[in-house]
Amino acid sequence: MGITDAIINYRRFLKRRNCSAHSVKSYMNILQQFVSWVDVPVEQTGRAKIMDYIEYLLSKQLAAKTINCHLGCIRGFYDYLYQEEGILVANPVRKGYRLRVPRPLPRFLKDEEVLKLFTVIKTFRDRAMFMLMLRCGLRVEEVAHLTISAIDLKRKRIMVEHGKGSKDRVVYISRDAHDALMAYLRVRSATGARRVFLVGKGKDKGTPISVRGIQKRIEYYAHRAGMKVSCHQLRHTMATQLLNADTELATIQDLLGHRWITTTQRYCKICNLKVQRDYYKAMETVMLRTAPLGTLA
Repeated sequence: MGITDAIINYRRFLKRRNCSAHSVKSYMNILQQFVSWVDVPVEQTGRAKIMDYIEYLLSKQLAAKTINCHLGCIRGFYDYLYQEEGILVANPVRKGYRLRVPRPLPRFLKDEEVLKLFTVIKTFRDRAMFMLMLRCGLRVEEVAHLTISAIDLKRKRIMVEHGKGSKDRVVYISRDAHDALMAYLRVRSATGARRVFLVGKGKDKGTPISVRGIQKRIEYYAHRAGMKVSCHQLRHTMATQLLNADTELATIQDLLGHRWITTTQRYCKICNLKVQRDYYKAMETVMLRTAPLGTLA
């Protein structure tokens, strides 16, 4: 079997495993880049060559997270060759080759920053899009792909279909997000499009707005407000606000669609007012029992 046939078969394999179209496209691009770079047959590629490839990626100033994505894809391809195609080839990519990736804490907006941002967002569509991120915790891709049929306005909830990791989940719509969504739907173009959010003008008017289109809108409003804001920060803001309102971590995990509770726990490290309140309440009790420590002779 030629390498081209093997990559085509691998693509079909990824689709059978229900990988998203975005993931499949990304894996194919990575594999094609690797195959074009390596100067020996893929089945003869050794660990030394993989180390050279890592150096090559570093020379391109790629982020550690991106390089790890390359390594994971290549490793998965070799596993596929051995397990699915029966090609007796040793996997040259060891798990220990992954680069260390710093994990910065999630960035969120303070209450006054939220007000400042939404003061400059005037259009019905854009307010609705960003309110769904802020109040429902939707990712930018989930907003772009949201369909009319997924929204239950009567019950004030949204079925998020094929979210990250191809997982479905239900989120709920706050009163202000519901108002913003209703205001947009009243003026939305009656094009018969399944997607909720559409391009408002230009040659693409009436077609679904893209992920990049939404990101450009937040960049525009952030510039107008004199702030640095991303779509994902609105999602982080929702999580932080819920945590500070004493919401259980497991509830926040379900609403955000996190696979692991440890991902949700990262929000506890940045602004946990519940911990602060519990500390001062408990400390008052402690100080009553050890009052003499607060006085000097």
